[in-house]
Amino acid sequence: MPEALRPYEVMIILDADLDEETIRAAVERWLVLIESGGAERGHVDFWGKRRLAYEINRKVDGYYVVFQARSLPAPMVDLHRVLSLADEVIRHKVLRIPAKVYGPAKVAGPTADRA
Repeated sequence: MPEALRPYEVMIILDADLDEETIRAAVERWLVLIESGGAERGHVDFWGKRRLAYEINRKVDGYYVVFQARSLPAPMVDLHRVLSLADEVIRHKVLRIPAKVYGPAKVAGPTADRA
């Protein structure tokens, strides 16, 4: 039985000195990376430049991007690795949304509560 796709949310803070085209190209590159692993792209939200809560690497501003995806764990591990190595990324967080927040995963096959 194939494993069900899990919901994820990814927040990325990029260097605010980058231009909009560079940021959008980088985000598209990362989305294509997870899609090549079988993930489904969700909503992508470009929040824009915001003041950081505290200085990070001598930066006081960052460009925030948040997106959702449904994926198996492996493509998201790859995304985490790529974001950790990317020079343009100041901070990032990959979160798996719990089933109680998103709803139960739809898994094919028999269930225990069927009569």
